Amino acid sequence: MTEVRIEPWDEDDLKLLHQLNAPEIRHHTGGTETDEQVLARHERYVSGPGPGSGVMFSVVLPDGAKVGSVGYWERVWHDEPVYEMGWAILPEHQGRGVATAAVRAVVAEARAQGRHRYAHAYPSVDNPASNAVCRKAGFTLLGETKFEYPPGRMMRSHDWRLDLTA
Repeated sequence: MTEVRIEPWDEDDLKLLHQLNAPEIRHHTGGTETDEQVLARHERYVSGPGPGSGVMFSVVLPDGAKVGSVGYWERVWHDEPVYEMGWAILPEHQGRGVATAAVRAVVAEARAQGRHRYAHAYPSVDNPASNAVCRKAGFTLLGETKFEYPPGRMMRSHDWRLDLTA
């Protein structure tokens, strides 16, 4: 199994967030953001946890290299409060189990909070890598859904759910 650790998002992670704002990474999530949008996202991540910010982490390899982000935040889905989870890994570290290991680590963090029974992830139906991460991290595919992301844009997604009490 790939070894990673997750560290709370901090001021020094702005450079990483700019690196993660690449077309090949943001292709399935509405495209790249402006510098102002990246800075606003970074400020939300740093100020979290809280409403609208969630709990974000950098993904760190054993050698200390920061190679991605992973996190969870509260939302209401089908009239039920749940956690939503999301992640992004730099292209040169994809395909090695880094995302799956990071998602497993953030699931453990969300489970420890004990606030919600379920966590969901909503990768695009056209994103086989993120759908594979969900499957490998123990999520159950509930089916296809329409999901708004980014705000104002509907996308075809898979609804993956993980029981945090299991």
